[in-house]
Amino acid sequence: MDDTQATARIGVTGLAVMGRNLARNLARHGWSVALHNRTYERTRSLVDEHGDEGTFVPSESMADFVASIERPRSVIVMVKAGEPTDAVIDELVPLLDEGDVIVDCGNAHFLDTRRREAALREHGLHFVGSGVSGGEEGALHGPSIMPGGSDHAYETLGPMFESIAAEVDGTPCCTHVGADGAGHFVKMVHNGIEYADMQLIAEAYDLLRHGTGADPARIAEIFSDWNGGELESYLIEITADVLGHTDAETGRPFVDVVLDQAEQKGTGRWTVQNALELGVPVTAIAEATFARSLSGHADQREAVRAAYAQVDPAVDSAPLAGEEADRFVEDVRRALYASKVLAYAQGFDQIRAGSDEYGWGIDLGSMATIWRGGCIIRARFLDRIREAYDSDPDLTSLLVAPFFRDAVADGLPSWRRVVATAARLGVPAPAFSTSLASFDALRAERLPAALIQGLRDDFGAHTYRRVDKPGTFHTLWAGDRSEESRD
Repeated sequence: MDDTQATARIGVTGLAVMGRNLARNLARHGWSVALHNRTYERTRSLVDEHGDEGTFVPSESMADFVASIERPRSVIVMVKAGEPTDAVIDELVPLLDEGDVIVDCGNAHFLDTRRREAALREHGLHFVGSGVSGGEEGALHGPSIMPGGSDHAYETLGPMFESIAAEVDGTPCCTHVGADGAGHFVKMVHNGIEYADMQLIAEAYDLLRHGTGADPARIAEIFSDWNGGELESYLIEITADVLGHTDAETGRPFVDVVLDQAEQKGTGRWTVQNALELGVPVTAIAEATFARSLSGHADQREAVRAAYAQVDPAVDSAPLAGEEADRFVEDVRRALYASKVLAYAQGFDQIRAGSDEYGWGIDLGSMATIWRGGCIIRARFLDRIREAYDSDPDLTSLLVAPFFRDAVADGLPSWRRVVATAARLGVPAPAFSTSLASFDALRAERLPAALIQGLRDDFGAHTYRRVDKPGTFHTLWAGDRSEESRD
């Protein structure tokens, strides 16, 4: 292909808000950016409105777009996940040359990324699945970037991506995660942790409102105070912002005019499905995902509420007051922190398991490092997570790292009181409750799983192992109940 037109260092095809903002971010950092969109009007409007931010090279056709990019070409694809992404890739492949790089910066499923990477490798092309977190503003001002793919691809992309990523303590929030689907896998788990974090925050708000009778404006002040301490994070910060907002039309608290049915785009569900396949108990993420699903069952919720309106007086219990209310607020803060630690620990467990399963060699400390800025779950304690894995890369669980062990132990009495109070008042707190239950299961000397194994052997001869000798055994339940070895 003729290189005389090649003046752009990187290209972006798909100029909806995220693609548009990534292109602008690259241009602002001195990279010349080729632009393409299925409808040329979006390309033209970007150049018309933001052409003074850097060097843009617009094209109407895909062929001209590819020809405008310097070799080895790097093309960012920012279209809807699934078939639209495959369609764009199919259009690009005949126009590219060996050594060129295609980058999918959307929320693709990591198995799709693995499939695409393997297929394009046969054409001599490098395919990169890259997680990008931070939303529209992050894409423009500095996201957290999680690229997978080959070492060669990162040599090409790294300088550009690191230049546009968020930066904390002089370190870009971008690193090469690992081969093929590693980047999109890590982004998937990031989003799962985000689900858990948001559910825990929402439950904390609900507990404070029903437990103390405080209005949203007062609870906004509480969250703002919390953001000045160990709970400091982007999500806590914007929680205060949302709760403090008043609806202009009605004058009511904004949170009271929003329909209480949470939506989802699927990444939380993917995280839970993958965790089941890997055998990793991400209970906090799963409960948060199910809570969103439950919220959408409006007819069922109304029917159950009506059926039990007169039989559960706990829901009508008077809220706490005075010093008791103040103690409860502090208990919720401590319980929220402990629950968040459990959720993040489970997410990092899943990343380790996925890395082992697919041979990615993911550095868990590096993941904590690049999540400190730009991304939705950025939080003060990610520094502590990084320190924990830097100190012991083979750490069994974040829960046993000295800092987090002490933090959880300190909050444990509050955690128990909050879950008990929630049950007493009839306030749903599924993520708080399941997080505490998971913690208790991890620390229990004996679990009732022994009984489950006995039951499985009784009805299905599935066998069991013993605590006092090696081997696999079966009891003749329908016979003389003698035990036989099944090795």
